[in-house]
Amino acid sequence: MKQRTMHACKATLLASVAVPALAAAMSLATTTSVQAACGGPTVPNQQTKCLTAVLIPGNPLRSFDISWVNPQRGEYYLGDRSNLGIDVLSTSGPSFLRTITGPAPGCTGSCTFQGVKPGGNNSTIAVNNNISGPDGVTSHGKWLYAGDGDSTLKIIDLSIPGPNAIVAAISTGGSTRVDEMALTNNGKTLLAANNAEDPPFGTLFATNGDNANNTTTIIGKILVDSSIIPPGAGLSIEQPSWENTTQRFYVSIPTIANNPPGCTFSPVTCSGGILVVDPTTIVPGNNVIGAWDKATQTGVIAIPSCGPNGATVGQRQNIMFGCNPANFPPGITTFIMNAVTKQYNQVSNITGADEVWYNSGDLRYYLAANRDCSPSVPVGAESLVVAETPCGAGFTGKQVAQLGVVDSTSVLIEKIPQSSNSHSVAADSTLNRIFVPQVAPSSVVGSGGDTTSVGAAICGGTAGCIAVYQH
Repeated sequence: MKQRTMHACKATLLASVAVPALAAAMSLATTTSVQAACGGPTVPNQQTKCLTAVLIPGNPLRSFDISWVNPQRGEYYLGDRSNLGIDVLSTSGPSFLRTITGPAPGCTGSCTFQGVKPGGNNSTIAVNNNISGPDGVTSHGKWLYAGDGDSTLKIIDLSIPGPNAIVAAISTGGSTRVDEMALTNNGKTLLAANNAEDPPFGTLFATNGDNANNTTTIIGKILVDSSIIPPGAGLSIEQPSWENTTQRFYVSIPTIANNPPGCTFSPVTCSGGILVVDPTTIVPGNNVIGAWDKATQTGVIAIPSCGPNGATVGQRQNIMFGCNPANFPPGITTFIMNAVTKQYNQVSNITGADEVWYNSGDLRYYLAANRDCSPSVPVGAESLVVAETPCGAGFTGKQVAQLGVVDSTSVLIEKIPQSSNSHSVAADSTLNRIFVPQVAPSSVVGSGGDTTSVGAAICGGTAGCIAVYQH
């Protein structure tokens, strides 16, 4: 998600919760993989149970971005800025395997990650997401692709053991991070978003598929027409997702102009849109895409009451977009659109998601809703509150971070409390295990850390962890 002035929201839990006492604090810098008993708040009749907490060796988790699971390899990947690399976990353990940080022999380009870069009003503690990395990640077969804060795409060969497995880095020509990305089903085409550029842009790559050797190259650059994303307005593009039936990429745009007519960017009253890209039409150089064109089935679709971040394809060509009140403060739901018909549905009582993930193993969507908004906070749950900024008309509650669980018919099943910056989620469709990173407490890592007691309770200590849930 782009670092911007956040319009934080108010929120609550689905039901009352009980927070167990924190376990004894662990060392701030671990040297080996450790599993902890999974504590933290629970909700009545909870179906998605916390199985364990995997601790990451090295620095406490202060800043991370998007995660990904490759069920064929049985591996989970997290863009871990705190440890300047991609954390790799075994999903069957579940256990820590390694952090990929450096270049393989012969790597070309900028072959190390940027890590946490300071910024903001207090440069000693604040994190500038726009130039930090790694960021977005995705994979196919033995190839892992990761965005970085220096505007490069890192290509990683997972068959190379140890921490030094980056085989190439390709610049997209910007000055800020390559962020979220998506691959086609065959792994041969990748769309990555430079969300923090002004104006933002996407880059289409020809990637490796099942090749033995790296052949990744840039196909072309994708821009949105200035009437939709005006330069100088600080707007962004976010998570792409590939839908195989329509053979299109669907990309979240948090805010677009004139949606509805007369809306403003400050304060934000403009809703977002969905950029639909046909990769076969992209050529070398700049490709400017405008408003929705029914004939070509490409362009920007304006959507109501949603500032989307994450995107994931579910059953029957349905795509969930994680609406976030940080982008569109009045929005209080989650958006699902059918890629074929373009008909849509709003999921009630859950919002504020960054990454969203559809798990084909149990036919459920999982939402890293770190900015959820609901009417009130239950008595006795004050320690879960993240912020007190209003979110939408009529909200008297507080913002609470949640793991949202939604079935394939768009019905909310449950919401499970998480640490305050838990904006990443991925699931193993073979094991039906859901992985949710937890940041260390702000008292340990400063800006961006957990401001509640939830993360430490889940992790059993104060260094952060990857919480593993089981359905």
